[in-house]
Amino acid sequence: MRLFFSVSFLLLTLAAAGQRIAITGQLRDSAHAPLPSATVLVLNPADSSLVNFGLTNGQGVFEIKNLVRQEYLFRVTYVGMFPVMRKISPAPGQTVVDLGIVALDPEYRQLDEVTVEAERAPVTIKKDTIEFNAGSFKTRENAVVEDLLKKLPGVEVDNDGTIRAQGEQVRRVMVDGKEFFGNDPKIATRNLPADAVDKVQVFDKKSDQAAFSGIDDGQREKTINLSLKEEKRNGAFGTLQGGYGSDDRYQLRGSVNRFKKDQQVSFLGMANNTNEQGFGIDDYMSFTGGARRMAGGGRFRISSDDNTTGMPLNLGGRNSGLMNTYAGGVNFSNDFNKNTTLQSSYFYNGLDHDLRETTERINFRPAGDLRFNQDSRQNNINQNHRLNAVLDHRIDSANSLKLTSTLAYNQTDAHEVSSSESLSPGGEQENVSARTTTSAGASSAFSSTLLWRHRFNKKGRTLSATVQFEKKDNDRDGTQDATTTYYTGTPHTVDLVQSNSQATDNMRYGGSFSYTEPLGNRKYLEANYTFSRNLNDVNRSVYDMSGDEAIFNEDLSNRYSSDYQYHRAGLNFRLNRSSYNVTVGGSVQQTTLEGELKLHDATISNAYRNILPVARFNYDFSDTRHLEFSYETSVEEPTIEQLQPVVDNSDPLNISVGNPDLRPAYNQRWRLHFTTFNPLNFVSFFSFIDATYTMNAITTAQEFTDQEERISMPVNVDNNMRLRADATFSFPVRKIGSRFSISLNGTQVRGVNVIDALETDIVQNAFSGRIRYDFRYQEIFDLSVGANVSRQSTQYEFNNDADQLYFNKTFTAEGNLTFLKNYQLNSSLEYLIYENKTTDYSQSIPFWNVSLSRFILKARSGEIRFSVNNLLDQRAGVSQAADINYFERQTANSLGRYYMVSFIYALNKQLNAARMRPGGGMIRIIR
Repeated sequence: MRLFFSVSFLLLTLAAAGQRIAITGQLRDSAHAPLPSATVLVLNPADSSLVNFGLTNGQGVFEIKNLVRQEYLFRVTYVGMFPVMRKISPAPGQTVVDLGIVALDPEYRQLDEVTVEAERAPVTIKKDTIEFNAGSFKTRENAVVEDLLKKLPGVEVDNDGTIRAQGEQVRRVMVDGKEFFGNDPKIATRNLPADAVDKVQVFDKKSDQAAFSGIDDGQREKTINLSLKEEKRNGAFGTLQGGYGSDDRYQLRGSVNRFKKDQQVSFLGMANNTNEQGFGIDDYMSFTGGARRMAGGGRFRISSDDNTTGMPLNLGGRNSGLMNTYAGGVNFSNDFNKNTTLQSSYFYNGLDHDLRETTERINFRPAGDLRFNQDSRQNNINQNHRLNAVLDHRIDSANSLKLTSTLAYNQTDAHEVSSSESLSPGGEQENVSARTTTSAGASSAFSSTLLWRHRFNKKGRTLSATVQFEKKDNDRDGTQDATTTYYTGTPHTVDLVQSNSQATDNMRYGGSFSYTEPLGNRKYLEANYTFSRNLNDVNRSVYDMSGDEAIFNEDLSNRYSSDYQYHRAGLNFRLNRSSYNVTVGGSVQQTTLEGELKLHDATISNAYRNILPVARFNYDFSDTRHLEFSYETSVEEPTIEQLQPVVDNSDPLNISVGNPDLRPAYNQRWRLHFTTFNPLNFVSFFSFIDATYTMNAITTAQEFTDQEERISMPVNVDNNMRLRADATFSFPVRKIGSRFSISLNGTQVRGVNVIDALETDIVQNAFSGRIRYDFRYQEIFDLSVGANVSRQSTQYEFNNDADQLYFNKTFTAEGNLTFLKNYQLNSSLEYLIYENKTTDYSQSIPFWNVSLSRFILKARSGEIRFSVNNLLDQRAGVSQAADINYFERQTANSLGRYYMVSFIYALNKQLNAARMRPGGGMIRIIR
């Protein structure tokens, strides 16, 4: 029945599309010169309401498509010209109404001085791209792009700088369509000045191969493109900042950018001990997390934002601990000629991180809940180097090459001292442990992709091929000194003194090709093939230390090699029409995995075959209303670590073991995405809903021994289901100079929980709502207030008393007051509330920052700022997390109150002062 309705909907849509028309023409002035960027309106003759609109291109040509066949009023407006109004009556069977050349006469008026102001749309939607006019969202002087993004409807920025747009994490930020320091979004958002941005464009970036062939391969990255103001594209701009404050707090930052038509050069540098990172620290977090597991690590988690078995981990926290940061780099892009372009960057960052953390966790079990408490202190030092390069060369009119390469090197030293205890359901102490661990290591990674694209003489016939190579090396050494006392049964104490080392070598290579063949009438057939091979070699050695003697522990050591490869062949059909396109197809994937456990004389040999169908449908109701539907399938293969049947008891209370019998998980995903924008009243709405159903889902089974040791093993369960929905509605209230943005989102996960060999159902729900209000009074005062409330619950079949219900609430307010022309007062408040209704836990943390600025020098290019950060001296950060079998709360130290005096200089601001548009969202013309 569902298939019947889907097919019926598609057929009705196709039939309706067949009755559509397009209106075309060209606008010229009385001297026959084209009129670019003129507004063309199509109105309903009954009430003059807007049906559709468009803009002319550089030659004055316009085309408005996807109109229902009926009578319309055609209206053209252009500054300095008399408006033109015509009635349009399409003839029967006519699909294109060509108005030819539409001439506009000049509007002569004798004016002494007239100011004409026109409001720019704060949000526009162009098919699959949502575009924000940066000038419509006021930020304080010398703000960075991240401050601008926080004000955009449907965009959220976490305290660690992670960006989410329409509910999905942004993986890439570009500047004028070009890479900016590789694929680290935070370098752009935390270092570029907000006042350099003209438009912020949010879209799903397709793969290079899909963009070339026109056949969507399902590979997408949520991407933001920062379109710079015209004056910034033809000169130097940037910011220099230095500050010193109480408790020896300091902050140095510099950003110098030189953008020309064919070249972009940017220099960045920073140093501070105020917990500010102008870059991503994923490599650092990955290493320290792995180091903790290797050296005796604590908790065992498998959740992530994209996983189908759990909820997001961090549900409301801030940067934890105290950090010293050093970083710098250069970004260089150059168009050597019309055929060859280069985008490259180098970036270095260093961190010295001191963290004190308290963990409270409840493990839910049918036999009774087990509580785990831990106090730890860590010091981690990390250094990272990254080099990126993209070379795009057009050989001739038919052939082009694109080479993308990255090189990274990471070095980390980690030290941790911790104490922990486990409590029985009755509150009795089951065991206690004190541990000291160290870990030091380095990793390097090199990857390169070469894409060749060829267009045949026949339009629509293309061939593209990709070759990929990747090499990774990771070496670590660690030590552990642990004393654990067990109180169950006969009390006894176990001392564990070990050293360990691990070397991991990984090499991956492969290739793919895609061939498209036009079938006529804008129909296309695509054939594709992909091959990938992944070779791993792991050498882990564990030694028990007895005095100065090191005894090899064969049970905990491992020598493992694997050869994972797959072949995938597919065929897709695509139909393109003016208002919609359809893609249907599928592929077959054959996967093999061969592994060898050299110390344990065992092998792993698995083979899988999967059929992967796909269907996509895009429909444009108009230039500002877009609908997208997709059905995709994918295979989630077990990782090498999950398959190794080797016991890891480096943490005696948290033991893990792999499972060689794991089968791959099979995912089916449905997604519906709708966006709309009204250009007359500036109301916008964008939303999506998606569902993922996973067969043979991989989850973590946990078993507890009589001494309350936890043993974790990955296993397959029948299925899991994940449902997500997100919607954002934004509208202005012009009479009071205000704008509202309302967002709602929800997630539900239904899965299977395996504890002590018992399978039970689990349901997790997360619902949140966000509202934001922005008010601006001229250039004197602006105010933004917002609230974000999240309700999250977990329900367990085996024990209703274990059900969890907790809330995270965030209330924000920020105001800027400009007075006496060159003074500005800024105040920002973030009020965090954490509540657990099950345990009656509640904590409120207010973070209040205040600053007073005095602007000096020409065009206010200099700023002297006195600021008080964390005025109320809140020194604790809290995060809460829920997974399939536990609830956890962590409290960590954070930066307390400090005062700082800073000087900020905006480079070349005075050179561009005459071009700056007052009010941001207004266009002012003075005659």
